[in-house]
Amino acid sequence: MKQPYSVLVLDDNADILTASRIFLKQHFATVITLAEPAQLLSTLNSQPFDLLLLDMNFSRDTQSGEEGLFYLKQALQAQPTLKVVMMTAYAALPLAVRAMQLGAANFIAKPWQNEQLLQSLTQALQHTAKQSQPRQQPEHSAITDIPLLGNSPAMQQVLRTVEKVAQTDANVLLLGESGTGKALVAQAIHQASKRAAKAFVSVDMGSLNASLLESELFGHKKGAFTDAKTDYTGRFVQAEGGSLFLDELANLALPQQAKLLTALQNRTVVPLGSGQPVAVDIRLICATNDNLYQAVAQGSFRQDLLYRINTVEIVLPPLRERSEDIPLLLNWYLQHYCRKYQRAALQISSSDQRYLQHYNWPGNVRQLAHSVERAVVLAEGNTLDFSQLPAAAAATATVTEPTTGNDFLLEFVEEQTIRQALQYYQGNVSQAAKALGLTRGALYRRLEKYGL
Repeated sequence: MKQPYSVLVLDDNADILTASRIFLKQHFATVITLAEPAQLLSTLNSQPFDLLLLDMNFSRDTQSGEEGLFYLKQALQAQPTLKVVMMTAYAALPLAVRAMQLGAANFIAKPWQNEQLLQSLTQALQHTAKQSQPRQQPEHSAITDIPLLGNSPAMQQVLRTVEKVAQTDANVLLLGESGTGKALVAQAIHQASKRAAKAFVSVDMGSLNASLLESELFGHKKGAFTDAKTDYTGRFVQAEGGSLFLDELANLALPQQAKLLTALQNRTVVPLGSGQPVAVDIRLICATNDNLYQAVAQGSFRQDLLYRINTVEIVLPPLRERSEDIPLLLNWYLQHYCRKYQRAALQISSSDQRYLQHYNWPGNVRQLAHSVERAVVLAEGNTLDFSQLPAAAAATATVTEPTTGNDFLLEFVEEQTIRQALQYYQGNVSQAAKALGLTRGALYRRLEKYGL
């Protein structure tokens, strides 16, 4: 006997849709399948459903699961009582944890057995409304709803590294220009880690003056200084069991660097006005857009602190070096801000799409997001206007013809990439090799090959 439930299946794999439709129609009153994620909201708005079987990975984002989480949140906003079961061929505990935190009722890996699928859906339908609601983030959490998107080789390498490092408690150093998404990567590491249920505490080191920084990080006791009216725990203690993200770390002065190093080595902090150390259990993630190796050479950053914080180093590419990701980002932010400002039927013209994909984006993803938001707010018709983009980068927004046929040779491209990596890391072969995904030996062979 069929169960009196309506089920919606969203997957871009035609074989999955056919198999699930044939099987589920034997057990549920209504089964509808969708191949296009863009049709999800209109379908949910057209009729109520009891359950959504949702793929986590679509063709634009085949492994990270971010698109699936994005559509999960869309679905629950449209129908808050909807039970959602996530499915993916890239099963991983961190993805399951994130999906459950955001409101999914269950999680299943592909390829599934029919009996297993039916059991998962039945269990989800039996969940109470309370169980299917998203969990509340801790008080000091700064978790964002913006996903980390990118199909370019550079971003896929970043995502693979994030997935690996998230499973450990290793300290992480994030490097990259302003606006490349270092804070998003820090949050992604936390969300995919075993600490995801605890606090993610972010500190902008550039916004704190030296006199307040020690109190902000380590806390203080009442009366420790003039304005200390009450006890304050400090960011280290607030992040207990979770992750502490120190952004703009290069702004930390040498005296504070020494105190930070001591806290990390001893895994304790001593609040101002107290002689009693407090043990802390945190996962440290740091970020900067400065060259810390150059700062060490200049004496403005401690080498021992650099070694302590960069167990794993992740370099985020600037947007101009992953232009193939720009259409994906434009589409995501367009949908995001159309929902935020309740605008419908807005689009980016094909000519603007080409222009924006070759724009220099000196402010990287942050500038792109701001530009799309402003265009959505100011839109008068159905097409967005990007004429207010700063003209300083417009010269690079034209597609130039190659000067010679050599521009298309793989060896030429490889040589130029190696030159750029060596220039970025001030000639440091080890760091350049790590960024290029090569061993030192492999990089040395290429240096000899190209006479570099």
